[in-house]
Amino acid sequence: MSVTRGHRIDVTQGTDHVRVEIAGRLVAESHRPLLLSETGCPVRYYLPPEDVRMDLLSPSGTHTVCPFKGTASYWSLADGPEDVAWAYPEPHAEVAQIKDHLCFYEAEAV
Repeated sequence: MSVTRGHRIDVTQGTDHVRVEIAGRLVAESHRPLLLSETGCPVRYYLPPEDVRMDLLSPSGTHTVCPFKGTASYWSLADGPEDVAWAYPEPHAEVAQIKDHLCFYEAEAV
């Protein structure tokens, strides 16, 4: 748990079955997501890279900075939509569990 002036982040180990399908292709499927709950944001599923079809993704040039989590790097479908997933290669210590786990805009529990 990380708490900073009214802002809170909790990372917990989940067991939900999470599928990510983009442009008709199964890009990721996991039963071991990390659930990240952050003040003012929807719960996000962070998936281990072993559960992601990395062969379908390519790194993009996009990077964003979160003062609570660190600098995120983004991935795009090799022949499709851009910036469909992000990860924190070097997250802040308070959220170290999410290191290298990928989060998708399209992730949903089934």
